[in-house]
Amino acid sequence: MALLLVTSALFVGGIGTAYADDDQPDSGEELEGQEELEGMDPDAIEEIEQELAQQQFQLDQMQQQMEDSGIVMGEPDLNLRVPNPIVQPGETNEVTIQVTNDGELESGPAEARELVTTARNVEIEADADDTPLTVKSGKMSVGAVAETQPNEAPIAVDVPENLESGTYTIDVDVSYTHTFRAGDSIYERSESETIEVDLVVDDDAQFEIVDVTTDAQIGDTGTLTAEVKNVGAENATDVNVALETMSSGLVFGSGEQATDQDTAMIDELAPNETATVVYDVSVMPDTSERQYMLDATVAFKTEDGLQRADETPSVGVIPQPEQQFSIDTVESDLYVGEDGDLRGVITNNGPSKAENVNVVFAEESRTVIPIEQQITVGSLGPGESKSFALPLDVSSEAEAIDRTIDLAVQYRNADFEQRLYEDLEVVTAVNEQRDEFIVDVLDREIAAGSEKHIEVEVTNNLDETVTDVEANMFTSDPLDSDDDEAFVSELEPGESVTMTFELEAADDATEKTYPISFDFRYDDESGTSKLSDTTRIAIDVVEGGGGLPVGMIAVALLTAAGTGAYVYQRR
Repeated sequence: MALLLVTSALFVGGIGTAYADDDQPDSGEELEGQEELEGMDPDAIEEIEQELAQQQFQLDQMQQQMEDSGIVMGEPDLNLRVPNPIVQPGETNEVTIQVTNDGELESGPAEARELVTTARNVEIEADADDTPLTVKSGKMSVGAVAETQPNEAPIAVDVPENLESGTYTIDVDVSYTHTFRAGDSIYERSESETIEVDLVVDDDAQFEIVDVTTDAQIGDTGTLTAEVKNVGAENATDVNVALETMSSGLVFGSGEQATDQDTAMIDELAPNETATVVYDVSVMPDTSERQYMLDATVAFKTEDGLQRADETPSVGVIPQPEQQFSIDTVESDLYVGEDGDLRGVITNNGPSKAENVNVVFAEESRTVIPIEQQITVGSLGPGESKSFALPLDVSSEAEAIDRTIDLAVQYRNADFEQRLYEDLEVVTAVNEQRDEFIVDVLDREIAAGSEKHIEVEVTNNLDETVTDVEANMFTSDPLDSDDDEAFVSELEPGESVTMTFELEAADDATEKTYPISFDFRYDDESGTSKLSDTTRIAIDVVEGGGGLPVGMIAVALLTAAGTGAYVYQRR
């Protein structure tokens, strides 16, 4: 019963402090009050209990009235924490002071808690006057400290060279402002207090990561190399260097085994000695080319066999730029209904050499179809360029327009792993459909009732050499032919040949213009047999004259000579 009364008294005292700023009883007063209560008779104790219950009822009413009126009251309660209190002799150490807040909401709704428990404009200033240590930094700004958001600031502490190992206490002055009451009006208060923190002077091994590099490019894998130095005064064994990445853009390992941390082992590291550790890393595609922070924890054994950990090292690393390629000097000879080549110059923009480089047709089109899906150009060093020609087939349904064509570059990196660079596109023209052969009849007149040999000039209008060219002439009444085929074994691009055909006009042919047609079957450079489009030529029939027809005279002469042949003349 005595313990219950003391607790109730303290509770009332606490409430009184909130509203009247009275001091709470210290432990001596509590003990003295308890002894006094133990000497009282039960009736007196019951009277005190009733009085306390009445006071508690009144206080509850007061608090309810304040809550009903919308008044919020509370205050922050700041504490200091040193995550790594170990400092090394003979150097100026950076010590992080972390400020936390365990505030108190005295009245008001919970959603208004942060309004009166947040400490604003927090500043700290350390003082080590009563110790051999020297604080080199002055007043440091911490900013706002909420209950859910600690904050921190570094201080510089100089430790003498031969200072004895041990724990040293320094004073830290903390000042801040806060809102202690809010309702119809806002009431603010400035506070300051001095809090002690302990620093530990330790001459164990301590570590720094003095250099870190990676050959991993953005969008690729590689290795990360770190140089770890023992800057402490003692030998360290079983040294485990754990690195943890602070960004998802750079991870350890690759694929499904990727993780945000990895550990490497060093058997032993003497004072001032440096060792190299290597990690496998991956850099995500489309990641920024910037510095990525890594936190390190170095676990080790001291010379006394004790397990220690140094959590101070941290370091940044910049990945290599993404492997990039470009394509320029783009040309093509693409025509509707024909095969052609897309030509260009591919350049390795670096930063690394690319092996087994292939230019890949990556466009999804029903009318422009790759004859070869990819073309090999070989290896390309940084800045090196090579030409390529990608054969394409343009269907007869294609439109004659400028086309954007997606290309990609397939290559192997320094580890001979296959990679694909896809950020390439080129613009090229698809030209109107053209005749494969240009046909010109040198003499387009024929007399009714006569026959004659017509000379036809045929020109290869393609950009490739064609072979086994078979020409066919087609006529309709009143025109006819008994010799309507010709042949040439080869025609180079732009080359012309004269072919001879026989043409007859009926006796009753009307004087006007009639069509004759030609087509050509040929083999292209790939050996594929193709049939050209039909070309129509106008023939004028004129009034017939006397005498033997020219055709009959020619037949007679050839019969007399005992031969039958046609002649073509190459030009």
